Amino acid sequence: MPAAPADPTPARHARNDRLDALRGAAIVWMAVYHFSFDLNHFGWIHQDFYRDPVWTWQRSCIVSLFLFCAGGGQALALRAGQGAARFWRRWAQVAGCALLVSAGSWFMFPRSWISFGVLHGIAVMLVLLRLGLARLPDAVLLALAVAAVAAPWLVQHPVFDTRWTDWTGLVTHKPITEDYVPLLPWLGPMLLGFVVTRARPQLWAGAAPRPLAVLGRWSLSFYMVHQPVLIGALMAVQLLKG
Repeated sequence: MPAAPADPTPARHARNDRLDALRGAAIVWMAVYHFSFDLNHFGWIHQDFYRDPVWTWQRSCIVSLFLFCAGGGQALALRAGQGAARFWRRWAQVAGCALLVSAGSWFMFPRSWISFGVLHGIAVMLVLLRLGLARLPDAVLLALAVAAVAAPWLVQHPVFDTRWTDWTGLVTHKPITEDYVPLLPWLGPMLLGFVVTRARPQLWAGAAPRPLAVLGRWSLSFYMVHQPVLIGALMAVQLLKG
């Protein structure tokens, strides 16, 4: 039997609209969640975002979607032959935005500022993928994903309960912070997205809702501006009402 022909898909420059749209859907969900959080912060509604399962489960699902998409995006980038220079440029954008989030959160919430949120987590996980994990077989990565999710339930120690060590996720209690996405368990969804996409890249080819796909391509920019815009708008309304 002759060898199968090479994949004719122009992978280097092709968009994967369905993955972009999934990321865009996560962005919309996140914006609705954050708008509700802001309404609560200004006292217009009264909800417990830190303990009520209605809100904590939503947050978990939103973060999982983002990380799944990030893993999928990295699989597609490697499949397209993305060079190191391009990867590190994009990584620098993510890491730089993570630092801006820390600075902005310290200004608004000095007692609960974000030292390791979703962008910090993505930055670290992308490096782990790029520098080693992506070379492992799918079965090994799936096992690591399961281990990552289980690890915080099985291994906890007070030595990890500091700002300098809680990024591992092996804490005995959740730190007081407005966003917390440690390496464990959250490396699990990213590895899952990577494995699924590497094994079945065709899942993301084909038509998808264009507004969501476009939004998904600009997810980092949207993430950085949406909260200042929402908070600014609510502050303006509050001043007008006052």
